Amino acid sequence: MNVALKKPRMMTREQFFNWAEAQEGAYEFDGVRPVAMTGGTLGHSLITGNIRSALQTRLKGSGCMPLGPDAGLATIGDAVRYPDILITCSPIVTAAYLAPNVPVVFEVLSPTSGYTDRIVKAREYRAVPSIRRYIIAESTSIGLTVLERVDGAHPWTSFALTGEEVLHIPEVGIEVPIADFYEGVELTEGAPPA
Repeated sequence: MNVALKKPRMMTREQFFNWAEAQEGAYEFDGVRPVAMTGGTLGHSLITGNIRSALQTRLKGSGCMPLGPDAGLATIGDAVRYPDILITCSPIVTAAYLAPNVPVVFEVLSPTSGYTDRIVKAREYRAVPSIRRYIIAESTSIGLTVLERVDGAHPWTSFALTGEEVLHIPEVGIEVPIADFYEGVELTEGAPPA
């Protein structure tokens, strides 16, 4: 869940990075002011860890890597988002705040992040030319919403996947059974466990 902080003046991205280093909590930047990122559930954390582990295993030796949730992603204007997981295939500078050339982004929904993840971030991620695939993972049932496009000039097309299906990520040449993302997670909406 994200909660906008009331700040009397606008910040630049660089000012945000300097300000955020001195804070105890985690923040995103909407291009004007910091937005507090509140903690998620343990289920959210397990799903995020499973996604990262599944990607790490399949991407090993490929030159691509999953990062998150502390890897920043520049979106519209000066905005900075911190997706749950992102993939980059470009060399990184470990002291940098922003991941370069990100083709794939994952967000795991929390009970209060639906609007932000499905609408606000979908629009912001669409504005990033390198992003070809945006995957939104449910956290109370097994399922993904996948937004994809052939290049940065095209709009998203979307489809849904369930636990019996496989997520294809052609941008980095891997496939992952959806059930792998939910391994060991006790779901709350009556969906069968993975």
